[in-house]
Amino acid sequence: MYIENIKSPQDVKRLNYEQLNSMCDELRNALLEKLSSHGGHIAPNLGFLEATVALHYVFNSPVDKFVFDVSHQCYVHKMLTGRMEAFTNPEKYDLVSGYTEPSESEHDLFIVGHTSTSVSLACGVAKARDLKGGNYNVIAVIGDGSLSGGEAYEGLNNAAEAGTNMIIVVNDNQMSIAENHGGLYQNLKLLRETNGKAECNFFKSMGFDYVYLNDGNDVEKLIATFKSVKDTKHPVVVHINTLKGHGYKFAEQDKETFHWGMPFDLATGKPKVSYDGENYSDLTAEYLLSEMKKYPEIVGITAGTPTVFGFTPERRKKAGKQFVDVGIAEEHAVALASGIATNGGKPVFGVFSTFIQRAYDQLSQDLAINNSPAVILVFFGSLTSMNDVTHLCFFDIPLICNIPNIVYLAPTSKEEYFAMLNWSMRQHEHPVAIRVPVNGVIASHNPVDSDYSDLNRYQINKKGSKVAIIALGSFYELGEKTADVLHEKYGIDATLINPRYISGIDSEMLDSLKHDHKLVITLEDGVLDGGFGEKITRFYGNSDMKVLNFGGKKEFVDRFDIDEFIRENHLTAELIAEDVINALK
Repeated sequence: MYIENIKSPQDVKRLNYEQLNSMCDELRNALLEKLSSHGGHIAPNLGFLEATVALHYVFNSPVDKFVFDVSHQCYVHKMLTGRMEAFTNPEKYDLVSGYTEPSESEHDLFIVGHTSTSVSLACGVAKARDLKGGNYNVIAVIGDGSLSGGEAYEGLNNAAEAGTNMIIVVNDNQMSIAENHGGLYQNLKLLRETNGKAECNFFKSMGFDYVYLNDGNDVEKLIATFKSVKDTKHPVVVHINTLKGHGYKFAEQDKETFHWGMPFDLATGKPKVSYDGENYSDLTAEYLLSEMKKYPEIVGITAGTPTVFGFTPERRKKAGKQFVDVGIAEEHAVALASGIATNGGKPVFGVFSTFIQRAYDQLSQDLAINNSPAVILVFFGSLTSMNDVTHLCFFDIPLICNIPNIVYLAPTSKEEYFAMLNWSMRQHEHPVAIRVPVNGVIASHNPVDSDYSDLNRYQINKKGSKVAIIALGSFYELGEKTADVLHEKYGIDATLINPRYISGIDSEMLDSLKHDHKLVITLEDGVLDGGFGEKITRFYGNSDMKVLNFGGKKEFVDRFDIDEFIRENHLTAELIAEDVINALK
């Protein structure tokens, strides 16, 4: 065994090529053992394994600086930089993040989890080095999928004219999360087919020196290639052709499924836990496919995450030209949607909450100012849906609901969700975003409207007195439970309200509550600062009405215990009821 003796990159440098190859086999086996029982990013780390070993063999981290794009391919880097036990000892699997994390090691420069950032970050590291008279290598690692993001182009544009040491390793595995899309990939394909010798070369056209390696999973060739560019005095792109999922046949055969996954059976590649029953992703895709058959102007849009709203490879084929994957480019996706809507089409952009924040300016400038009637489906918007600090889904409510003209809706049930989606696709007055429920596919117990054109009209589903509970979207279920506790334990019959609209307030209804209520509480499955509840509090600011807002604190948290987090933020029915009683006193 070699890996048990690897405590730092210096230990890697002591091995010969035969030993390095044996170590790669051990690393791959250890990775698969952990990932199959723990879950995580599978195929990206398997595909970049040999390159990581070669980088640490040639360069001198942490003196030489590595900046990983997305950093979801950093597992082997962590194994070689003193964190091996987090991958070989099941009791320590959770000791490290799934992304680079400076608090763990001096070998990690940034906390990174969103894409297309490494070249820009590395430009800054190199600039500071040069200003301070440093003399070391700065290496940015970026995948071909990440090249579709606008920041990647901006970084490359700046790096090319820097005239100083900057090594950009382009890990070309011909995949994003799903397949790549965009004109750039035609040139990458040409470069692969010509062994890097094609006259048409995107990187050279920008001013980079260029080195190509077709065997991007061969340690010996990788080492020779990296040695050839070490200590360069000018920007250079090292383009390596790798195989995503390398060394595990199921990941090689189904790269999209194995990009990231929950625990799976190593022998078969099948998930250890199957999730039966309805989910909003599949339901949405089937609904949209049905609508696409009737209306050729409907188009589904994704920014590199097609299955977020259920568009598996088979469904993408069915949709044909009515489905567009723009690559990992949320800014373009929003602007594209605005353009389609303005010219009479009906775009539906499905996106994770954590990624829509990448397009704030486009939401404001390209979409809302123009009042383009596009539809945005925000998935996983919740305090508990993701818990890596880079992928928190806390912030979409304050981000979207405070942009003028955008109608942000929060359905509480399957029936309400599809009623809102159906209305949003047929109206022509507003850009509409819908926060897709995260608490399961729940049937409605209350009447559901089909028309939401009369904006900001809340729905009272249970009339009571003294206390009013305004429970938003996925937290409506929590509102029901809270009302039950108040009734059963304290004898209070609370009014229960489904606000439906995140982006506006129902002044008439809120005014009416003043007559027979002393306290209004708001429940929202997101960060409180700038959120929905604050709008209610502001409305009652000059009145005698007390208001309590329940949601999450404004903070970055990482790999938190969900139950503990919920308790700390008083987001159980019992804790909310206690706070209500204390406020009434």
